Amino acid sequence: MTSPADDTTTGRPAPWSRRWRFPLLLAAMLVVMVVAQQLTVALNGFSVVDLVVGVAVGGATLFCYARLSKLVEHRRSVPELARDRALPGLLGGIAVGAGAFLATMLIILVFGGWQVTEGDSWKFLATLGVMACVAVTEEVVFRGVLFRIAEERFGTWPALAISAVLFGAVHLAGTSETGTGAMLWGATAIVLQGGILLTAAYIATRALWMPIGVHFAWNVAEAGVGTAVSGKSSEFGGLVHTALSGPPALTGGSFGPEAGVAGILSCLVAAAFLLRSAIRNGRITAR
Repeated sequence: MTSPADDTTTGRPAPWSRRWRFPLLLAAMLVVMVVAQQLTVALNGFSVVDLVVGVAVGGATLFCYARLSKLVEHRRSVPELARDRALPGLLGGIAVGAGAFLATMLIILVFGGWQVTEGDSWKFLATLGVMACVAVTEEVVFRGVLFRIAEERFGTWPALAISAVLFGAVHLAGTSETGTGAMLWGATAIVLQGGILLTAAYIATRALWMPIGVHFAWNVAEAGVGTAVSGKSSEFGGLVHTALSGPPALTGGSFGPEAGVAGILSCLVAAAFLLRSAIRNGRITAR
């Protein structure tokens, strides 16, 4: 049975309801994202506690998204969070994210170099919690809400560009230690790197699990080796500390590997394979 706001034949929200679903859902999930991330960052340094809280907050975010999607959009189900696709999607995403970061570091090693020193393995537990929260909340907002609804309105390719640009813009809030120029370049690099790769993972699978896995694995690997993460070099505990050497254009300089040519190239190659799979499987839509 459909609700009064539903179309009687399709069960989809009536036009007046559909007009408001995007701002309502986006505003709600942005609040959830900010609160969740601030909570985990505030606890950063408490190791096991932050790990547990980060994972719990990530789970709560997925629960809120599923419930709000049904409430605001009058959806009967949330297929992008299908439970039977969770494990393979997360594992596949982790493999892609870790593989892209490994390729990035190997490119830097060949054309530049790096030096490894001892890190803080105990604090790294807290980092895992922070990154789990960040991956879940940002993917829900940028792929689950922004890309998914924009795709319905404009088609796959324009929606990919919109979500990638906005994803990069959010990272303009990097630390001041990187400088304005580095921040602007870092945000642009994230558009080309993370924004495209993460959206490609969603397009290829039509689920949030793989982009969450990719996002988590990349951030954990980056923090784990002790390089800067999106311009933040002192907030996360790494298993080791790695000093990169070589041209900043290659290594990403003070912003981190994701802002370098090596990172952009590695992620674009991975994104190309995912988008090729999406095209072959008929998962590209036009307006």
